[in-house]
Amino acid sequence: MVINDAQVHLWEAHRPDRPWLPEDVGHTVIIAGEGARPHREKPFEAAEMTELMDATGVSRAIIVPPSMVGSKNLTALEAVQNYPGRYGIMGRFDPEDPNARSLLETWLTQPGMLGIRMTFHKAKWSRWLADSSLDWFWAGCERLGIPVMVLMSEQLDVLDRLATRYPDLKLILDHMGRKSALRDDACFADLDILLRLAKHKNLSVKVTSAPGYSTHPYPFKNIQPYLQRLIEGFGPARAMWGSDVSRLPCTYAQCVSLFTEEMSFLKGDDLEMVMGGALAKVLNWPAAQAL
Repeated sequence: MVINDAQVHLWEAHRPDRPWLPEDVGHTVIIAGEGARPHREKPFEAAEMTELMDATGVSRAIIVPPSMVGSKNLTALEAVQNYPGRYGIMGRFDPEDPNARSLLETWLTQPGMLGIRMTFHKAKWSRWLADSSLDWFWAGCERLGIPVMVLMSEQLDVLDRLATRYPDLKLILDHMGRKSALRDDACFADLDILLRLAKHKNLSVKVTSAPGYSTHPYPFKNIQPYLQRLIEGFGPARAMWGSDVSRLPCTYAQCVSLFTEEMSFLKGDDLEMVMGGALAKVLNWPAAQAL
């Protein structure tokens, strides 16, 4: 089985030539994996991630640059170059860059670049959803065939409108549309609202960081019924497994086995689709060989 991870953050240390955004300097990242400490400021780079993937049987991963690097995708582009066939990128994009419109036209010509990831969890970005300032961006991505991952857990109504207005735009909702501060039943209280959006065939969902939404130990049985409802609601072809390894409360291997071994409803072709096939299809990512 080819396993593709829908989201990993890779980052380098803050330095003058590649600075973090001032508000994020000193940011502590949570990471749990084989041999890693639960909290650290040490960089998490492609070499370490590749070792984790090799040890766990994960073929490829999508790099989502963290917000602290701004709109720069240099670290991700270098990882694609240094580890051929192992990484793709959903890059950060600044729609307020003076050259934004021309950059969008050639976005997918960058090596390994498969689309764009937009985050709307901070006021400075969420304001873009309150007016028409991003209309050109959504229309351009639809025209150019650029998939867009969106972090917008508290704006599902906006996502509904976007999916309706741009029916040929591939939209991928990050982290199941869950609110990062909530856990257990409270975290999934509005799942019915999300499931109503499954009517949009251009909308997929990343089932990423699932263990992080439970306070129970592995195999996180209390949230498994919610995961089942979500995967069955959108269908395996629009539900994408991923780790978001930098905030897992368990090992990387356990994040994989939660899906491959612990959830009995997920098997056969459906399992293969959720663990890698859906991501490759939606992002037009050429096929990879299983490890």
